[in-house]
Amino acid sequence: MMHTAVRIIRDEHQALSAMLRSVLLLLDRHRKSRTLPDFAVLRAMLFYVDEFPQKRHHRKESTLMFPKLRARTPLARDLLDRLDAEHDTGERRIQDLEHALLGFEMMGEPRRAAFETAAQAYVDFYLAHMALEEREILPLAERVLTAEDWQELDEAFSANRDPLAGHDPEAEYRALFTRIVGIVPAPIGLGP
Repeated sequence: MMHTAVRIIRDEHQALSAMLRSVLLLLDRHRKSRTLPDFAVLRAMLFYVDEFPQKRHHRKESTLMFPKLRARTPLARDLLDRLDAEHDTGERRIQDLEHALLGFEMMGEPRRAAFETAAQAYVDFYLAHMALEEREILPLAERVLTAEDWQELDEAFSANRDPLAGHDPEAEYRALFTRIVGIVPAPIGLGP
């Protein structure tokens, strides 16, 4: 039986992976057609990455799940330290990417390559980060955490309510997610 927290983490990883891959697909499409992308779409997509995974998902992993794992087993402590460090630098990484996007938007074509390189590096980093969590940390958690640990984690992660993982958006985010879904290309949205 998969614990609720594990299912939610995997669902959120899947939603984030699709969002990140959509950024790259959008950039590729516009590069090939020699057009500028819709910067509002890209800003909305990066805002989502900063707002949900970075501020909600990661914090719960680092403040709830990882300490429980450290308390239950000496295994994977170096890996947990690495993942925590990646969470800590995540805000700076997304801000740097948002800045590179702003440079591309304001300066145009001369900044396209720098933004695309930064976007590819960010996506590669993030996909590897999530894969490591799913391959190493979630199975370890399934083996060593107690029923009490899982009850607390299930409750905490159930509160995330990520709209791109299938939940209704909170009122303050409803307009943002309606916009993202309406303009972002599939597989995330309904746009062209």
